[in-house]
Amino acid sequence: MDGELTDADAAIRVREVTKRYGDPAAVDGVSLTIAEGEFFTMLGPSGCGKTTTLRMIGGFERPDQGRIELRGEDVTDVPPNRRNVHMVFQSYALFPHLSVHDNVAFGLKVAGEKRSEQRRRVGEALELVNLDNVERRRPHQLSGGQQQRVALARALVNSPAALLFDEPLGALDVKLRRQLQGELKRIQAETGTTFVYVTHDQDEAFAMSDRIAVMRDGRVEQLGGPRDIYANPANSFVADFVGSLCWVSFTVASQCDDISIGRPSADERVVARSDGDTAVGATVRAAIRPERVRVTPRGSAPIPDEVTHLAGVIADITFLGSTVHYRIATAVGEIAAEQMDDGHRDELDRGAEVQVGWHVQDARVMSEPAAAVAATV
Repeated sequence: MDGELTDADAAIRVREVTKRYGDPAAVDGVSLTIAEGEFFTMLGPSGCGKTTTLRMIGGFERPDQGRIELRGEDVTDVPPNRRNVHMVFQSYALFPHLSVHDNVAFGLKVAGEKRSEQRRRVGEALELVNLDNVERRRPHQLSGGQQQRVALARALVNSPAALLFDEPLGALDVKLRRQLQGELKRIQAETGTTFVYVTHDQDEAFAMSDRIAVMRDGRVEQLGGPRDIYANPANSFVADFVGSLCWVSFTVASQCDDISIGRPSADERVVARSDGDTAVGATVRAAIRPERVRVTPRGSAPIPDEVTHLAGVIADITFLGSTVHYRIATAVGEIAAEQMDDGHRDELDRGAEVQVGWHVQDARVMSEPAAAVAATV
């Protein structure tokens, strides 16, 4: 999408932006194009540069190099109060002495809007966030989730070109966070406002985003839709960061185009996608999502040639409501598997002899060292 956007389509362009507070750079040559009406998320661990990039878009930090464009206009040197964007913080920053209505109307009042117009727009904003029945309350009379909605209504009431979110749900409990994730996505879809969101929570990013920029050490490691990033990670960092993984090491016995094949024994094989340049005899590591690993009783069904076939013994089993997590000892190391609990898995208990398999498209040889090579459940 990034290369297809024209200036008319782009809400925000970040062009080769660098920001230093010392060495190494906090943000190092980042370029992003964010479309009008897109829910765009910057995802990464603490210190990866995502919040600094967001603050530069908002005008709270000035880049040392590069520029920021808002709807085709260079705003690199424009102060925050003169950019048509609004930042929503985790702390809400509501005025405790003002009512919900007056908090939301504050920006309109400063802008000199007529009282009738203020009432109309505040009413619309509060209805959008499902708070039209609490407009006379003060912030201390509201729950944390309601306060977050007030902050959102205050940002939306000014019809900004974009809303910038710096981990706004971080202070809320898990259940409320999930509820508000759905609300944010609904509101973004209804208003068509561009949302730029920062989080370290992969589930949050996947649940809401149209596109995600995965960041590390001030750079963008991968840019794409949630499904593509999860299924086709650019490198081992992205693969490990955006979901649970298990890693297997094997020696390449044969290479067929972009498929590496290992033969741990005469009756076993490991298949994985590779870049096609993998040498026969090389020892490689392949990454597989645990939910793509199939576990069946030993000898229960024939295995197609394009599917991994390993003998194993269940070392551990954990029931987690609707899913069952297995750890399985095999010739290529311990493998993690996750499967739905269908209520008929008595034969797959600890110590059971099983066969483990995955389709070639579900495993990928990774050339970079991973942050963690142990199987993860």
